[in-house]
Amino acid sequence: MSAMSVTSVEKDYDSLTLTITAELDAPIDQVWELWSDPRKLERWWGPPDYPAKFEKHDLSPGGEVTYFLTGPEGDRSWAAWRVTAADRPSSLEFTSTACADADGTPAEDMAVHSVSVKLRERDGGTRMEMRLSFELREDMEKLVEMGTPEGMQQAMGQMDALLVAEQRDG
Repeated sequence: MSAMSVTSVEKDYDSLTLTITAELDAPIDQVWELWSDPRKLERWWGPPDYPAKFEKHDLSPGGEVTYFLTGPEGDRSWAAWRVTAADRPSSLEFTSTACADADGTPAEDMAVHSVSVKLRERDGGTRMEMRLSFELREDMEKLVEMGTPEGMQQAMGQMDALLVAEQRDG
């Protein structure tokens, strides 16, 4: 089993999308659970040195998800999702906003972007495609400069170990 599940990271400035694709050696229902169970989501969302803590977690359309990442120095950065569509176990769509604080107030300089997650069964495993879409080029550039593609790649790289542990313990 490969340690790195992410197979591609594509930055398309013409369509203002960032697409990250991963191949996971687990059934689609197990991969969906990594999104639908907030305690499992915490174990992979965010780079290894910035663990996530989910406060609200409602994946139904119109639902809200709020969380914060804690950095190595103890600093917290909050974010919120507004779920626009969810079709278990194959797709999830939400808008994501970086927040200034715990009550979900958007940070002034951070743009909203939409996220589409598609899961497909493939060769006994699951292919996951996560696409971030932006309205403005500078918003996409800002997120790329902040290291979001690398951070997402590190985060998604943690999914493999989590799935392997579940298959072993389950």
